[in-house]
Amino acid sequence: MFRQITDTVFASPQIGTDAIEEAKALGIVRIINNRPEGESDDQTPGGDIETAARAAGIDYVAIPVTHAGFSQAQVDAMATALDAEGAVLAYCRSGTRSTLLWALARAKAGDSPAVIASKANAAGYDVSPIRELIDMLAARG
Repeated sequence: MFRQITDTVFASPQIGTDAIEEAKALGIVRIINNRPEGESDDQTPGGDIETAARAAGIDYVAIPVTHAGFSQAQVDAMATALDAEGAVLAYCRSGTRSTLLWALARAKAGDSPAVIASKANAAGYDVSPIRELIDMLAARG
């Protein structure tokens, strides 16, 4: 269920509280929820996941992303959330928004757009819809 993007970053489709133990076993120290509350009737509420994560000793951060796109504040918040002493797991409905937000945060940090795209692709995610933005952020970084 968890797709490994880098040594310390995983992305995933929507998780439930039952996924917390698997995350802990992988050494995940922070869960990043990129899904807005109430997006779907069948999604596990973020508060339930936060409670289970914290009970397991895992930090939890919510950076909801709608289909309207990404803001600079979300990119900055993701960059901060990714800066953890251990592995992180980011999730949304399919894992795509989490991966795209990871890509934008890494581009802003100056990572190579080609390397970002390659790592995302190896995990099964396509960053081509935001490739121009990745290139632009990387050029500034």
